[in-house]
Amino acid sequence: MLEAKRKKTTTARSIAPINRARPLHEEVVDRLRDMIIEGEIGVGDRLHEIGLSEILNVSRTPLREAVKLLATEGLVELLPGRGARVAALSPDDVEELFEVISGLERLAAELAAARMTARDLERLQRMHEKMAVHFQKGERHEYFAINHAIHEAIVAAAKNAMLSATHASLMAKARRGRYTALASDARWREAMAEHETLMQALAKRDGKLAGDILFEHDRRTGETTREILKSAKRSGPV
Repeated sequence: MLEAKRKKTTTARSIAPINRARPLHEEVVDRLRDMIIEGEIGVGDRLHEIGLSEILNVSRTPLREAVKLLATEGLVELLPGRGARVAALSPDDVEELFEVISGLERLAAELAAARMTARDLERLQRMHEKMAVHFQKGERHEYFAINHAIHEAIVAAAKNAMLSATHASLMAKARRGRYTALASDARWREAMAEHETLMQALAKRDGKLAGDILFEHDRRTGETTREILKSAKRSGPV
């Protein structure tokens, strides 16, 4: 694996200067998290402080704080006396993760259908329409960002603080799995169609149908991610 500062997949987006309008530590965490989730820093790659500081245009102190936080999210493995590296995501991890996520989001959709306001629903519909445009253009990064926001918005619309907190604690790993699944064009097409039927169910306030659709959506995403990871393991390191 190439060092993070030399990876050819690093894009202009990822190396743009940090936006100082936001708290620095938040921006560094978000940027580094995205780089890991989207594979710009690969599984097992060391997080080289000097290289990443140059890429993100920040000092090493906020970078170290970000790495520690990402370790609590399960994205980074801390190596005593040797720095840190991107944590592995195994097929078994994915199976367990999406068993939980699918159940949580089924409940969220059921509750949201009953509890969301008209404004909540309008916002979701606008987000869905934007996501559909990115899908048509083949813009994976932009699609993924809105897709994540839609899943979070559905959970928020359930208006259950305990559910939201539990869901948030798993989101970093879940986002990583979902982005991996987007490598399959077939799964991407299916996922877009599933979101369309999900929006129809929410618009009708049909909680059971919305919950069933989102449960199956998550289950299929988990299965696709597992198969991709298994295939990569059989192929060996690239």
